[in-house]
Amino acid sequence: MNITQDKVVELDYKLTVNGEIVDQSEPGEPLVYLHGHSNIIPGLESALEGKAEGERFQVTVQPEEGYGPRDEDSIEDLSRDDFEDDIEVGETYYAQAEDGSVLPFTVINVDGDTVQVDFNHPLAGMVLEFDVTILSVRDATSEELEHGHAHSDDDDHNHDHG
Repeated sequence: MNITQDKVVELDYKLTVNGEIVDQSEPGEPLVYLHGHSNIIPGLESALEGKAEGERFQVTVQPEEGYGPRDEDSIEDLSRDDFEDDIEVGETYYAQAEDGSVLPFTVINVDGDTVQVDFNHPLAGMVLEFDVTILSVRDATSEELEHGHAHSDDDDHNHDHG
């Protein structure tokens, strides 16, 4: 079975940036996603299109098809008062936006009471090298299609539609 719209795909992956492994699936814990629903970055999703179970391949994803180009306007100065505890340069913290969504940011610099932070995704502007092995491909269930994402076997989450 090949990967096309509305297939649920299980894959092992390793993500390398500048020769360094920055992310990978754990053994026995593959990434499971619903194809064609923008659940993974566009460059990887388009590379997976049409591939079959058991295939292993490498793909290079440019920033535009990955986490986007870096946006220098996303670097902001916050006040030290905005932080509850010690601030570590290079650490990722989370801010809550007005709409309730959570925005991760990285502390770049601390200067007295001014904390310089970067709201860019840590992999923004990076060329991503994926090494992917496709473990399985199956049709999505009607529930998965309705929810727009894959449900794994041990996934007993029930969406509370209140």
